[in-house]
Amino acid sequence: MEFDVAIIGSGPGGYRAAVLAALRGLKSAIVEAGAWGGTCLNRGCVPKKAWYHTARLLALGDRLAERGVRGTLEPDFGAAWREQRRIVEAVRESYVDYLRRLGVAVVTGRARLQAPGEISVNGHRTVGAKHVVIACGSTPYVPDALPLHAGRVITTDALFDAPPPEGRRVAVVGSGVIGTEMAFILAMLGREVVWLTRAQPLAKSRFSAPALAALRAALADHGIVARTASRPVACSIAPTHVTLELPDGAAAEVDWVLVAAGRRPRTADLGLEDAGVALDGDGFVRVDERQRTTVPGVYAIGDCANRAMTSNHALAEATVAIADIVAPGSARSHPERVPTVVYSALELARLGLNEDEAEAAGHDTATGFAGFLASPAALASGDARGFVRLVADADTGALLGAEGAGSHAGEWIHAVGACADRADALAALAAICYNHPSFAEEIQNATETLAAKWGLSERVFPRHAE
Repeated sequence: MEFDVAIIGSGPGGYRAAVLAALRGLKSAIVEAGAWGGTCLNRGCVPKKAWYHTARLLALGDRLAERGVRGTLEPDFGAAWREQRRIVEAVRESYVDYLRRLGVAVVTGRARLQAPGEISVNGHRTVGAKHVVIACGSTPYVPDALPLHAGRVITTDALFDAPPPEGRRVAVVGSGVIGTEMAFILAMLGREVVWLTRAQPLAKSRFSAPALAALRAALADHGIVARTASRPVACSIAPTHVTLELPDGAAAEVDWVLVAAGRRPRTADLGLEDAGVALDGDGFVRVDERQRTTVPGVYAIGDCANRAMTSNHALAEATVAIADIVAPGSARSHPERVPTVVYSALELARLGLNEDEAEAAGHDTATGFAGFLASPAALASGDARGFVRLVADADTGALLGAEGAGSHAGEWIHAVGACADRADALAALAAICYNHPSFAEEIQNATETLAAKWGLSERVFPRHAE
Protein backbone atom coordinates (compact mmCIF):
# COMPACT_ATOMS: atom_id res chain seq x y z
CA MET A 1 0.00 0.00 0.00
CA GLU A 2 1.39 3.39 -0.98
CA PHE A 3 0.27 6.71 0.51
CA ASP A 4 1.23 10.36 0.55
CA VAL A 5 1.20 10.40 4.36
CA ALA A 6 1.25 7.59 6.91
CA ILE A 7 0.71 8.37 10.58
CA ILE A 8 1.79 6.16 13.48
CA GLY A 9 -0.66 6.63 16.35
CA SER A 10 -4.30 7.70 16.51
CA GLY A 11 -4.26 10.05 19.51
CA PRO A 12 -5.35 13.67 19.08
CA GLY A 13 -2.21 14.59 17.15
CA GLY A 14 -2.28 11.57 14.87
CA TYR A 15 -6.01 11.83 14.31
CA ARG A 16 -5.79 15.52 13.42
CA ALA A 17 -2.84 14.89 11.12
CA ALA A 18 -4.84 12.23 9.27
CA VAL A 19 -7.90 14.45 8.97
CA LEU A 20 -5.94 17.48 7.80
CA ALA A 21 -4.00 15.40 5.28
CA ALA A 22 -7.23 14.01 3.82
CA LEU A 23 -8.86 17.44 3.70
CA ARG A 24 -5.81 18.78 1.83
CA GLY A 25 -6.21 16.07 -0.79
CA LEU A 26 -3.46 13.72 0.37
CA LYS A 27 -3.88 9.95 0.31
CA SER A 28 -3.29 9.02 3.93
CA ALA A 29 -3.23 6.10 6.34
CA ILE A 30 -3.16 5.87 10.11
CA VAL A 31 -1.72 2.89 11.99
CA GLU A 32 -2.79 2.09 15.55
CA ALA A 33 -1.83 -0.86 17.75
CA GLY A 34 -4.10 -0.11 20.69
CA ALA A 35 -7.42 1.61 21.32
CA TRP A 36 -8.32 4.16 18.65
CA GLY A 37 -8.06 7.68 19.98
CA GLY A 38 -4.93 7.10 22.05
CA THR A 39 -4.48 8.06 25.68
CA CYS A 40 -6.43 11.30 25.43
CA LEU A 41 -9.67 9.70 24.34
CA ASN A 42 -9.46 6.44 26.25
CA ARG A 43 -7.54 7.18 29.45
CA GLY A 44 -6.96 10.91 29.61
CA CYS A 45 -8.54 14.17 28.51
CA VAL A 46 -12.00 12.95 27.52
CA PRO A 47 -12.95 10.60 30.37
CA LYS A 48 -11.17 12.82 32.89
CA LYS A 49 -13.19 15.80 31.69
CA ALA A 50 -16.38 13.80 32.20
CA TRP A 51 -15.37 13.06 35.79
CA TYR A 52 -14.27 16.66 36.30
CA HIS A 53 -17.72 17.99 35.44
CA THR A 54 -19.25 15.53 37.89
CA ALA A 55 -16.70 16.53 40.52
CA ARG A 56 -17.53 20.22 40.05
CA LEU A 57 -21.21 19.50 40.65
CA LEU A 58 -20.44 17.53 43.80
CA ALA A 59 -18.07 20.27 45.00
CA LEU A 60 -20.99 22.69 45.26
CA GLY A 61 -22.05 20.82 48.39
CA ASP A 62 -23.69 23.06 50.99
CA ARG A 63 -23.68 26.02 48.59
CA LEU A 64 -26.63 24.54 46.73
CA ALA A 65 -29.10 25.57 49.44
CA GLU A 66 -28.21 29.25 49.19
CA ARG A 67 -28.78 29.04 45.45
CA GLY A 68 -32.28 27.69 45.88
CA VAL A 69 -31.58 23.98 45.46
CA ARG A 70 -32.55 21.75 48.37
CA GLY A 71 -31.32 18.25 49.04
CA THR A 72 -27.93 16.60 48.96
CA LEU A 73 -25.73 15.14 46.26
CA GLU A 74 -24.12 11.73 46.75
CA PRO A 75 -21.25 10.45 44.62
CA ASP A 76 -21.54 7.15 42.77
CA PHE A 77 -18.10 6.29 41.46
CA GLY A 78 -19.33 3.19 39.65
CA ALA A 79 -21.95 5.14 37.74
CA ALA A 80 -19.39 7.84 36.91
CA TRP A 81 -17.06 5.17 35.55
CA ARG A 82 -19.77 3.66 33.35
CA GLU A 83 -20.74 7.08 32.02
CA GLN A 84 -17.19 7.96 30.98
CA ARG A 85 -16.95 4.64 29.13
CA ARG A 86 -20.17 5.42 27.27
CA ILE A 87 -18.80 8.82 26.27
CA VAL A 88 -15.45 7.37 25.19
CA GLU A 89 -17.07 4.69 23.04
CA ALA A 90 -19.37 7.22 21.38
CA VAL A 91 -16.48 9.56 20.55
CA ARG A 92 -14.29 6.69 19.33
CA GLU A 93 -17.00 5.46 16.99
CA SER A 94 -17.40 8.98 15.63
CA TYR A 95 -13.62 9.35 15.12
CA VAL A 96 -13.18 6.13 13.19
CA ASP A 97 -16.30 6.73 11.12
CA TYR A 98 -15.09 10.21 10.12
CA LEU A 99 -11.67 8.89 9.11
CA ARG A 100 -13.27 6.29 6.88
CA ARG A 101 -15.66 8.81 5.33
CA LEU A 102 -12.65 10.98 4.50
CA GLY A 103 -11.02 8.03 2.80
CA VAL A 104 -8.24 7.59 5.38
CA ALA A 105 -6.97 4.01 5.47
CA VAL A 106 -7.41 2.71 9.02
CA VAL A 107 -4.76 0.07 9.75
CA THR A 108 -4.79 -1.91 12.99
CA GLY A 109 -1.47 -3.31 14.20
CA ARG A 110 1.90 -2.53 15.72
CA ALA A 111 3.93 -0.20 13.52
CA ARG A 112 7.67 -0.19 13.08
CA LEU A 113 9.61 2.27 10.93
CA GLN A 114 11.65 0.00 8.70
CA ALA A 115 13.15 2.87 6.71
CA PRO A 116 12.17 6.41 5.72
CA GLY A 117 8.80 6.04 4.00
CA GLU A 118 8.37 2.37 4.94
CA ILE A 119 6.33 1.10 7.89
CA SER A 120 5.87 -2.54 8.77
CA VAL A 121 2.68 -3.57 10.58
CA ASN A 122 2.85 -6.60 12.90
CA GLY A 123 6.14 -7.51 11.23
CA HIS A 124 4.76 -8.55 7.87
CA ARG A 125 2.41 -6.01 6.29
CA THR A 126 4.06 -2.96 4.76
CA VAL A 127 2.72 0.57 4.42
CA GLY A 128 4.68 2.84 2.12
CA ALA A 129 4.42 6.63 2.20
CA LYS A 130 6.18 9.69 0.89
CA HIS A 131 5.90 11.22 4.35
CA VAL A 132 5.59 9.67 7.82
CA VAL A 133 4.24 11.39 10.94
CA ILE A 134 5.21 9.77 14.23
CA ALA A 135 2.49 10.37 16.81
CA CYS A 136 3.06 7.40 19.09
CA GLY A 137 2.27 9.18 22.37
CA SER A 138 3.45 8.26 25.85
CA THR A 139 3.05 5.79 28.70
CA PRO A 140 2.74 6.33 32.47
CA TYR A 141 5.97 6.48 34.46
CA VAL A 142 6.00 3.91 37.25
CA PRO A 143 8.62 4.44 39.99
CA ASP A 144 10.55 1.35 41.09
CA ALA A 145 9.20 1.84 44.61
CA LEU A 146 5.63 1.36 43.39
CA PRO A 147 5.40 -1.78 41.24
CA LEU A 148 2.00 -2.12 39.62
CA HIS A 149 -0.45 -4.63 41.04
CA ALA A 150 -3.96 -5.16 39.67
CA GLY A 151 -6.56 -3.50 41.87
CA ARG A 152 -3.98 -2.26 44.39
CA VAL A 153 -1.29 -0.16 42.66
CA ILE A 154 -2.49 1.24 39.34
CA THR A 155 -2.00 4.11 36.91
CA THR A 156 -4.70 6.24 35.32
CA ASP A 157 -4.58 3.86 32.34
CA ALA A 158 -5.96 1.07 34.51
CA LEU A 159 -8.32 3.40 36.36
CA PHE A 160 -10.14 4.32 33.15
CA ASP A 161 -9.86 0.88 31.57
CA ALA A 162 -11.56 -1.11 34.35
CA PRO A 163 -14.09 -0.33 37.09
CA PRO A 164 -12.52 1.42 40.09
CA PRO A 165 -10.85 -0.75 42.74
CA GLU A 166 -12.66 -1.65 45.92
CA GLY A 167 -11.91 0.49 48.94
CA ARG A 168 -12.48 4.10 49.85
CA ARG A 169 -9.03 5.18 51.05
CA VAL A 170 -6.71 5.90 48.11
CA ALA A 171 -3.19 7.31 47.89
CA VAL A 172 -2.54 9.62 44.95
CA VAL A 173 1.19 9.78 44.24
CA GLY A 174 2.38 12.72 42.16
CA SER A 175 2.42 16.51 42.27
CA GLY A 176 2.09 17.25 38.56
CA VAL A 177 -0.99 17.99 36.52
CA ILE A 178 -2.35 14.43 36.65
CA GLY A 179 -1.90 14.15 40.41
CA THR A 180 -3.40 17.59 41.03
CA GLU A 181 -6.43 16.84 38.91
CA MET A 182 -7.05 13.32 40.17
CA ALA A 183 -6.65 14.23 43.84
CA PHE A 184 -9.59 16.62 43.46
CA ILE A 185 -11.69 14.35 41.24
CA LEU A 186 -11.32 11.27 43.42
CA ALA A 187 -12.06 13.23 46.59
CA MET A 188 -15.26 14.60 45.07
CA LEU A 189 -16.23 11.13 43.87
CA GLY A 190 -16.30 9.95 47.46
CA ARG A 191 -12.78 8.69 48.05
CA GLU A 192 -10.64 9.57 51.06
CA VAL A 193 -7.53 10.89 49.33
CA VAL A 194 -4.06 10.65 50.84
CA TRP A 195 -2.03 12.87 48.51
CA LEU A 196 1.67 11.98 48.66
CA THR A 197 4.09 14.21 46.78
CA ARG A 198 7.75 15.09 46.62
CA ALA A 199 7.10 18.83 46.10
CA GLN A 200 4.26 21.31 46.25
CA PRO A 201 1.56 20.67 43.64
CA LEU A 202 2.53 22.01 40.19
CA ALA A 203 5.85 23.31 41.56
CA LYS A 204 7.49 22.64 38.18
CA SER A 205 4.71 24.30 36.22
CA ARG A 206 4.81 27.79 34.70
CA PHE A 207 1.81 29.07 36.65
CA SER A 208 2.38 32.11 38.85
CA ALA A 209 2.64 31.99 42.63
CA PRO A 210 -0.77 33.72 43.02
CA ALA A 211 -2.43 31.16 40.75
CA LEU A 212 -0.90 28.24 42.64
CA ALA A 213 -1.82 29.78 45.98
CA ALA A 214 -5.42 30.20 44.83
CA LEU A 215 -5.52 26.57 43.71
CA ARG A 216 -4.09 25.30 47.01
CA ALA A 217 -6.69 27.32 48.92
CA ALA A 218 -9.50 25.88 46.78
CA LEU A 219 -8.22 22.35 47.35
CA ALA A 220 -7.90 22.97 51.09
CA ASP A 221 -11.54 24.07 51.19
CA HIS A 222 -12.36 20.46 50.36
CA GLY A 223 -9.83 19.02 52.78
CA ILE A 224 -7.37 18.13 50.01
CA VAL A 225 -3.81 18.94 51.05
CA ALA A 226 -0.65 17.45 49.60
CA ARG A 227 1.77 15.82 52.02
CA THR A 228 5.03 17.08 50.57
CA ALA A 229 8.40 15.32 50.97
CA SER A 230 6.29 12.15 51.23
CA ARG A 231 6.70 10.34 47.95
CA PRO A 232 6.78 6.63 48.90
CA VAL A 233 10.13 4.86 48.94
CA ALA A 234 8.65 1.35 49.17
CA CYS A 235 5.35 -0.46 49.40
CA SER A 236 4.00 -3.79 50.53
CA ILE A 237 0.81 -5.24 49.12
CA ALA A 238 -1.59 -7.30 51.21
CA PRO A 239 -4.83 -8.93 50.03
CA THR A 240 -6.92 -6.08 51.44
CA HIS A 241 -4.62 -3.04 51.56
CA VAL A 242 -1.33 -1.41 50.61
CA THR A 243 1.23 -0.10 53.09
CA LEU A 244 3.44 2.71 51.83
CA GLU A 245 6.77 3.49 53.42
CA LEU A 246 7.46 7.24 53.46
CA PRO A 247 10.84 9.02 53.45
CA ASP A 248 10.62 10.04 57.12
CA GLY A 249 10.11 6.45 58.23
CA ALA A 250 6.38 6.80 58.71
CA ALA A 251 3.89 4.57 56.93
CA ALA A 252 0.56 5.16 55.22
CA GLU A 253 -2.00 2.38 54.87
CA VAL A 254 -4.50 2.71 52.04
CA ASP A 255 -6.88 0.50 50.11
CA TRP A 256 -5.25 1.24 46.78
CA VAL A 257 -2.72 3.55 45.12
CA LEU A 258 -3.03 5.71 42.03
CA VAL A 259 0.40 6.33 40.52
CA ALA A 260 0.30 9.75 38.87
CA ALA A 261 4.03 10.39 38.61
CA GLY A 262 4.19 11.64 35.03
CA ARG A 263 4.64 10.02 31.63
CA ARG A 264 7.42 8.95 29.30
CA PRO A 265 7.54 9.00 25.46
CA ARG A 266 6.54 5.72 23.84
CA THR A 267 9.42 5.54 21.39
CA ALA A 268 10.99 2.17 22.18
CA ASP A 269 10.60 -0.77 19.76
CA LEU A 270 9.44 1.41 16.87
CA GLY A 271 12.68 1.14 14.91
CA LEU A 272 13.16 4.89 15.00
CA GLU A 273 16.88 4.99 15.71
CA ASP A 274 17.56 2.14 13.27
CA ALA A 275 15.84 4.25 10.61
CA GLY A 276 18.01 7.25 11.50
CA VAL A 277 15.51 9.19 13.63
CA ALA A 278 17.42 10.80 16.48
CA LEU A 279 16.15 10.70 20.05
CA ASP A 280 17.33 12.74 23.01
CA GLY A 281 18.61 11.25 26.26
CA ASP A 282 15.09 10.86 27.63
CA GLY A 283 13.65 9.14 24.57
CA PHE A 284 11.92 12.12 22.96
CA VAL A 285 12.17 12.43 19.18
CA ARG A 286 14.31 15.40 18.18
CA VAL A 287 12.39 17.81 15.94
CA ASP A 288 12.84 21.29 14.53
CA GLU A 289 10.33 24.15 14.46
CA ARG A 290 8.57 22.52 11.52
CA GLN A 291 8.22 19.19 13.41
CA ARG A 292 10.77 17.56 11.10
CA THR A 293 12.97 14.81 12.53
CA THR A 294 16.56 14.16 11.51
CA VAL A 295 15.29 12.01 8.61
CA PRO A 296 13.87 13.84 5.57
CA GLY A 297 10.18 13.17 5.12
CA VAL A 298 9.68 11.97 8.70
CA TYR A 299 7.88 14.20 11.22
CA ALA A 300 7.08 13.74 14.91
CA ILE A 301 4.36 15.37 17.01
CA GLY A 302 2.80 15.21 20.46
CA ASP A 303 4.00 13.46 23.59
CA CYS A 304 6.79 11.57 21.83
CA ALA A 305 8.40 14.84 20.72
CA ASN A 306 7.30 17.51 23.21
CA ARG A 307 8.01 17.56 26.94
CA ALA A 308 4.84 19.55 27.56
CA MET A 309 2.95 16.32 26.83
CA THR A 310 -0.49 17.82 26.28
CA SER A 311 -3.10 17.09 23.65
CA ASN A 312 -3.19 20.82 22.93
CA HIS A 313 0.43 20.75 21.78
CA ALA A 314 -0.13 17.57 19.76
CA LEU A 315 -3.04 19.16 17.90
CA ALA A 316 -1.08 22.33 17.16
CA GLU A 317 1.94 20.36 15.97
CA ALA A 318 -0.19 18.19 13.68
CA THR A 319 -1.32 21.36 11.92
CA VAL A 320 2.30 22.44 11.43
CA ALA A 321 3.49 19.05 10.19
CA ILE A 322 0.78 18.68 7.56
CA ALA A 323 1.19 22.30 6.45
CA ASP A 324 4.90 21.68 5.94
CA ILE A 325 4.20 18.52 3.94
CA VAL A 326 1.79 20.37 1.66
CA ALA A 327 3.87 23.56 1.39
CA PRO A 328 7.36 23.24 2.91
CA GLY A 329 8.27 26.18 5.11
CA SER A 330 4.73 27.53 5.28
CA ALA A 331 4.30 26.98 9.02
CA ARG A 332 6.28 26.53 12.19
CA SER A 333 5.43 25.60 15.75
CA HIS A 334 4.68 28.30 18.29
CA PRO A 335 4.48 26.46 21.62
CA GLU A 336 4.07 29.75 23.46
CA ARG A 337 0.64 30.19 21.82
CA VAL A 338 -0.65 26.81 22.98
CA PRO A 339 -2.72 26.97 26.18
CA THR A 340 -2.03 24.78 29.20
CA VAL A 341 -5.05 24.02 31.38
CA VAL A 342 -5.38 22.30 34.75
CA TYR A 343 -8.79 20.96 35.79
CA SER A 344 -8.85 20.80 39.57
CA ALA A 345 -10.58 22.50 42.51
CA LEU A 346 -9.81 25.75 40.70
CA GLU A 347 -9.37 25.74 36.94
CA LEU A 348 -6.07 27.22 35.77
CA ALA A 349 -5.08 28.21 32.23
CA ARG A 350 -2.08 29.95 30.74
CA LEU A 351 -0.14 30.62 27.55
CA GLY A 352 2.96 32.57 26.54
CA LEU A 353 5.55 33.81 29.02
CA ASN A 354 5.01 34.30 32.73
CA GLU A 355 6.39 37.40 34.39
CA ASP A 356 9.67 35.80 35.51
CA GLU A 357 10.31 34.35 32.06
CA ALA A 358 9.56 37.69 30.40
CA GLU A 359 12.00 39.51 32.65
CA ALA A 360 14.66 36.83 32.10
CA ALA A 361 14.21 37.39 28.36
CA GLY A 362 15.03 41.08 28.83
CA HIS A 363 11.55 42.58 28.84
CA ASP A 364 10.51 45.43 31.09
CA THR A 365 7.18 43.89 32.03
CA ALA A 366 3.77 45.44 32.49
CA THR A 367 0.89 43.49 34.02
CA GLY A 368 -2.87 43.83 33.90
CA PHE A 369 -5.14 42.17 36.45
CA ALA A 370 -8.89 41.70 36.83
CA GLY A 371 -10.30 39.69 39.70
CA PHE A 372 -13.66 37.95 39.76
CA LEU A 373 -14.79 39.27 43.15
CA ALA A 374 -16.76 42.02 41.39
CA SER A 375 -17.52 40.09 38.20
CA PRO A 376 -21.28 39.90 37.56
CA ALA A 377 -20.87 36.57 35.78
CA ALA A 378 -18.79 35.09 38.60
CA LEU A 379 -21.14 36.34 41.30
CA ALA A 380 -24.19 35.10 39.40
CA SER A 381 -22.65 31.64 39.03
CA GLY A 382 -21.75 31.49 42.70
CA ASP A 383 -18.00 31.20 42.16
CA ALA A 384 -16.10 34.46 42.40
CA ARG A 385 -12.68 32.91 42.95
CA GLY A 386 -10.12 33.61 40.29
CA PHE A 387 -8.72 36.27 38.00
CA VAL A 388 -7.33 37.23 34.60
CA ARG A 389 -3.70 38.30 34.43
CA LEU A 390 -1.91 39.65 31.35
CA VAL A 391 1.82 40.19 30.88
CA ALA A 392 3.07 42.69 28.30
CA ASP A 393 6.22 44.55 27.33
CA ALA A 394 6.07 47.96 29.04
CA ASP A 395 7.92 49.65 26.19
CA THR A 396 6.27 48.21 23.11
CA GLY A 397 2.92 47.06 24.48
CA ALA A 398 3.45 43.62 22.96
CA LEU A 399 1.44 40.89 24.67
CA LEU A 400 3.84 38.34 26.16
CA GLY A 401 1.58 36.00 28.09
CA ALA A 402 -1.70 35.45 29.87
CA GLU A 403 -2.98 33.48 32.82
CA GLY A 404 -6.38 32.76 34.23
CA ALA A 405 -7.77 31.10 37.32
CA GLY A 406 -11.38 30.27 38.01
CA SER A 407 -14.45 28.88 36.30
CA HIS A 408 -14.16 28.29 32.56
CA ALA A 409 -10.54 29.48 32.44
CA GLY A 410 -9.82 26.80 29.87
CA GLU A 411 -12.48 28.29 27.60
CA TRP A 412 -11.92 32.04 27.77
CA ILE A 413 -8.13 31.70 27.44
CA HIS A 414 -8.79 31.09 23.73
CA ALA A 415 -9.81 34.72 23.25
CA VAL A 416 -6.31 35.74 24.30
CA GLY A 417 -4.70 33.02 22.21
CA ALA A 418 -6.50 34.19 19.09
CA CYS A 419 -4.75 37.56 19.37
CA ALA A 420 -1.44 36.42 20.82
CA ASP A 421 0.62 36.64 17.63
CA ARG A 422 -0.60 40.12 16.67
CA ALA A 423 1.59 43.16 17.16
CA ASP A 424 -1.52 45.02 18.33
CA ALA A 425 -2.79 42.17 20.55
CA LEU A 426 -3.73 44.41 23.48
CA ALA A 427 -5.68 46.75 21.21
CA ALA A 428 -7.44 43.74 19.67
CA LEU A 429 -8.39 42.36 23.09
CA ALA A 430 -9.73 45.72 24.20
CA ALA A 431 -11.76 46.06 20.99
CA ILE A 432 -13.58 42.71 21.22
CA CYS A 433 -17.32 43.06 21.74
CA TYR A 434 -17.78 40.76 24.74
CA ASN A 435 -20.94 39.09 25.94
CA HIS A 436 -22.17 40.55 29.24
CA PRO A 437 -22.10 39.21 31.84
CA SER A 438 -19.33 36.73 31.10
CA PHE A 439 -16.03 35.60 32.52
CA ALA A 440 -14.34 36.48 29.24
CA GLU A 441 -15.13 40.20 29.55
CA GLU A 442 -12.64 40.36 32.42
CA ILE A 443 -9.97 40.08 29.71
CA GLN A 444 -11.07 43.52 28.54
CA ASN A 445 -10.94 44.87 32.08
CA ALA A 446 -7.43 43.46 32.58
CA THR A 447 -6.31 44.98 29.28
CA GLU A 448 -7.69 48.42 30.11
CA THR A 449 -6.17 48.30 33.59
CA LEU A 450 -2.79 47.43 32.09
CA ALA A 451 -3.02 50.28 29.60
CA ALA A 452 -3.90 52.86 32.24
CA LYS A 453 -1.36 51.68 34.81
CA TRP A 454 1.63 51.43 32.48
CA GLY A 455 1.06 54.38 30.17
CA LEU A 456 0.10 52.26 27.18
CA SER A 457 -3.27 53.84 26.42
CA GLU A 458 -2.08 55.18 23.06
CA ARG A 459 -1.20 51.65 21.97
CA VAL A 460 -4.28 49.99 23.38
CA PHE A 461 -6.74 52.71 22.35
CA PRO A 462 -5.16 54.20 19.21
CA ARG A 463 -6.60 57.44 17.91
CA HIS A 464 -7.96 57.33 14.42
CA ALA A 465 -8.00 60.27 12.04
CA GLU A 466 -11.49 61.55 11.35
